[in-house]
Amino acid sequence: MKAKRVALNAEVEKYEIGKGLEDGFELWSDVVTKGWIVTDTLVKIERKDGKVVCPYIRTRRGRTFIGNGDYIIIDEDGTKQACGGDKIWSRYEKME
Repeated sequence: MKAKRVALNAEVEKYEIGKGLEDGFELWSDVVTKGWIVTDTLVKIERKDGKVVCPYIRTRRGRTFIGNGDYIIIDEDGTKQACGGDKIWSRYEKME
């Protein structure tokens, strides 16, 4: 069966540190040793204590780590998702 996604209005923000778009942070060492994900392009933040952390958002499937150049989409219902800068504007149309 083919289907077309129902249109939803969404807030689309390019991820930047300090905007509060993430739901939390995970230690880089834990992401590398405990995860089954590609870590090459993840955002890494070094804290004052020297620990490196990676920001993430919570989705219904668990944590999604934010990559360099990602946009954070917040749907009308509050659902969050991350989308790469290479795909965002082929999936979303800018509204004025």
